[in-house]
Amino acid sequence: MIELKTGGLNEIVVVGAHCDDIAIGMGGTLLTLTQADPDVRVRGLVLSGGGGDREVEERNALAAFCSGADVELTVLDVPDGRAPAQWDRIKNSLRDFARSCDAQVVFGPQRADAHQDHRVLSELTWNTFRDHFILEYEIPKYDGDFGRPNVFVSLDADICRAKTRHLMESFASQRSKHWFDEETFLGLMRLRGMECNSKSRYAEAFYCRKMTL
Repeated sequence: MIELKTGGLNEIVVVGAHCDDIAIGMGGTLLTLTQADPDVRVRGLVLSGGGGDREVEERNALAAFCSGADVELTVLDVPDGRAPAQWDRIKNSLRDFARSCDAQVVFGPQRADAHQDHRVLSELTWNTFRDHFILEYEIPKYDGDFGRPNVFVSLDADICRAKTRHLMESFASQRSKHWFDEETFLGLMRLRGMECNSKSRYAEAFYCRKMTL
């Protein structure tokens, strides 16, 4: 597959509807970027989980995935599953968050995600970061909403193992879910690696809706 390499990244933005979305959707990419350049700044916003154990899990996870990087994270307390009813609050929070950022790339959930919280965040991410390069990550779930991603980040096997280890260690509250296990995460990365003919056999996949070349 044809490769197109970017220049250096000074800052990236990562947004998620729930604590663990970012780590599931792009944990391997975060590990790859921050290991390649420990000076990169990571600015994160998560809609739900603020003020509780889930926020603690998210902060610990980002510390593991972005070890040594300059990380700033805001976790709101929007009720899980109620993002559509919190549209104004989320829009205003994203607007204020965007004003504090100077990112070259924004990562967020994909717009066709079956979870309503993810879709609302995706819509408002595009509405807020209008002049940014946005890549949409995917999250496995019961709904079976995977599509055909068109951007791939090849991942070393060691990075994949580190991703699954950090996920299982960081998010103890999620380990009882039948889909939240190493086989799910490694299987998806292997599948995406096959699709992009990754030499390392693994990859994470993203959706790019618009870019200037």
